[in-house]
Amino acid sequence: MITTFFPPHHFGGDAVAVQNLSLALVRRGHDVTVICDVDAWRALADGPEPPPAEPVPGLTVHRLRSAAPLLGETLTHQIGRPTLHRRRIERIVRDGAFDVLHFHNVSLIGGPGLLGIGDPGPVRLYTAHEHWLVCPTHVLWRYGREPCDARDCLRCQIAHRRPPQLWRTTGALEEACRSIDVFLAPSASCAARHAAFGFAPPMTVLPHGLPDRPAADGAAPHPRPFVLVAGRLEAIKGVEDAIAAVDLVAGVDLVVAGEGSQGEALRRRAAGRSDVHFRGQVDQQALDHLMRHALAVVAPSRVEETFGLVVAEAFRAGTPAIARRLGGLAELVEQADAGFLFDDVPGCADAIRALAGDPALRADLSARARSAWERHWSDDAVLPRYLAIIERAAS
Repeated sequence: MITTFFPPHHFGGDAVAVQNLSLALVRRGHDVTVICDVDAWRALADGPEPPPAEPVPGLTVHRLRSAAPLLGETLTHQIGRPTLHRRRIERIVRDGAFDVLHFHNVSLIGGPGLLGIGDPGPVRLYTAHEHWLVCPTHVLWRYGREPCDARDCLRCQIAHRRPPQLWRTTGALEEACRSIDVFLAPSASCAARHAAFGFAPPMTVLPHGLPDRPAADGAAPHPRPFVLVAGRLEAIKGVEDAIAAVDLVAGVDLVVAGEGSQGEALRRRAAGRSDVHFRGQVDQQALDHLMRHALAVVAPSRVEETFGLVVAEAFRAGTPAIARRLGGLAELVEQADAGFLFDDVPGCADAIRALAGDPALRADLSARARSAWERHWSDDAVLPRYLAIIERAAS
């Protein structure tokens, strides 16, 4: 597994998905090596270093560090090749004699120059956790204010305050993609968006899998009926729309789990209100507990997510989802038939009101959610498909 981010040095769902897949393989007897770039986290993070991860037998993690993280990440971002860590990555790949090289988010660990690394023997997979293959900002959020439906990449990168990646005009990415045997998309909508923006190689749809988690004992985590928003607190995630929706529903609170650059602004937005509660960053056990007790998990993202890990986690917990009608979020809710889709704040409020006022409906959607997770997004459902894809590519 070659990825920029991996827990505990990460910011979101892409790293969690890589970790889930790695641990699922280890539990089934495979040896898994992860190469990740701690320098990228150090260059971007504001907080202190997280505590070290517990070792897992069968899982080897190489965490790349240097004395100049910002310099190394800037160079990689600009030239599209691994820089300070190139020799170490090459040595790990050479000495590992791997059967499979699976690339994930490689934007800052090496860019397109990483995809052909090593000898041509291993099966090579690439998972599109974001839209990096077709979008320099990864998220198809044009000028930092609207969904993208046409390329204007130079102006958009400037609006996002990112230096333009001139290597994107050279054909380097297209050439590098020839090294990949199978491109994986976590949802059909992700594959469709890549095709719509000119990505030529075919993509195989393979959703992310999640391990089961037993229900934790303990009292309800909140004294009143509540809906939950979980994830990074960034403008593109639309958390303020969830706050506005709860303002229209009597008797239901909003609990927000997560942190991000918009955290303080959102807290000011909800200042003085007794129905909005910020829990900050919570661990997985606490998040699972919140999910199991929530009326629903609200996923108000304003961009087209490639999957929607928080929705799959909600379904695993037997909790309905209320998601914006966009991308992978909408696809998961429609496939499970275990929630509501909305287009605007009043639509989100209507969905919350419906669940709060009808316990039988909530119970029915809860059963559908858990059943859908077992069929589509559990490790037992996803991992055999993953291994079959590798077998086909190898043959």
